[in-house]
Amino acid sequence: MTPRSWKLVCLDCAREHAGLEVRYRCDCGGTLDVVHDLEALRGGIDFATFDRRLVSKEPANRSGVWRFRELILPVDAEAIATRGEGNTGLYESKAVASYVGLSRVQLKHEGENPTGSFKDRGMCVGITVAGLLGKRRVACASTGNTSASMASYAAGRGLEAIVFIPEGKIAFGKLSQALAYGAKTIQIEGDFDDAMRLVQQVCDHADIYLLNSINPFRIEGQKAIGFELLQDRDWQVPDWIVLPGGNLGNNSALSKGLMELKALGLIEKLPRIAVIQAHGANPLYRAFSSGEPLQPLEGVETIATAIRIGNPVSGKKSLRGLAACHGVVEEVTDDEILEAKAVVDAAGIGAEPASCATVAGMRKLAASGVIDRGADVCGILTGHLLKDPDTVVRYHRGELGEPSSKRRNTLIQVEPSLEAILAALD
Repeated sequence: MTPRSWKLVCLDCAREHAGLEVRYRCDCGGTLDVVHDLEALRGGIDFATFDRRLVSKEPANRSGVWRFRELILPVDAEAIATRGEGNTGLYESKAVASYVGLSRVQLKHEGENPTGSFKDRGMCVGITVAGLLGKRRVACASTGNTSASMASYAAGRGLEAIVFIPEGKIAFGKLSQALAYGAKTIQIEGDFDDAMRLVQQVCDHADIYLLNSINPFRIEGQKAIGFELLQDRDWQVPDWIVLPGGNLGNNSALSKGLMELKALGLIEKLPRIAVIQAHGANPLYRAFSSGEPLQPLEGVETIATAIRIGNPVSGKKSLRGLAACHGVVEEVTDDEILEAKAVVDAAGIGAEPASCATVAGMRKLAASGVIDRGADVCGILTGHLLKDPDTVVRYHRGELGEPSSKRRNTLIQVEPSLEAILAALD
């Protein structure tokens, strides 16, 4: 299939643009959607096709993104960038379910992607498009996960990667990846929103392809989280999907992909979606709660660095998806995030702080009765435990104040003798 199989459409003015061009916004300033020709796809794809690809040895079929390529980006196999992304675990834990107050919870762990976060799903599509456009340099602003993913996929395709990071606002587990994969890493004074503003200016002036989630093709790859979640569940739609919200690309992508499945007649209903923000970085929560337009926030702060964003690029897309899925938005404190993280980690699953906003929010929504105790609920964990090991160690050492101190797993120091060790074990 060709770029004529899709087009770029402005979310604000509905103006259409070519399916394959260097464009991140409409001339009116609105964000863009990749719009597929669903009528041409109707009857031509089904769940059985996707399931058959699970047992294929072809790299595109084994990918948890490109397996669904007709709904992601229908391009020739040789153009595809892939590291076998997706295929992440779907876990159940009685301990987590008991903690949040629900009878059953399933957690889709996107931290099991190649570079340790869900970003790989969108990045494999963004890098593919960069190749189709003949670009040799790619760039992003990042609090960590995006830079790690872009650096890896760019290296795999022989592209130069340039990363802008905010000073002092990135976990070393993430920064180390960008450096290791060879990205030119530029640290600036200011926060993520400052870095985002600058990287857009640089890309406009230096023929560099921008790969933040303002790039509409990133959203297409992230839709596959929802597709694979349903495939894990034998295509049964849950009552709720709960996930964290920072730049808001993930919930925008999930709702868009699910709406497309419903439009094709492949599913009969949409799940409800709950987006969870950190109290210190909550522009979507404020807009949703007040009914007012989303307003950027300055000076946002949260221990969950991956969602420490005050001016989310995908705000309007996010609100559209929430409306379609009868969604809700909740906020949680850093203490609530850290306690939920301790529970998720102790269950043997493990995730970075931003991921655990999902579980903290799930607990809050269950306590308030928004989510029924017997509901079929799935949560998305967005990043790996080792993305932010410093926070883990500081928490268990009691260096983060007194959040949920009863859940700390204190390091035991003893003399090097059998008697001392046995005493400590008792």
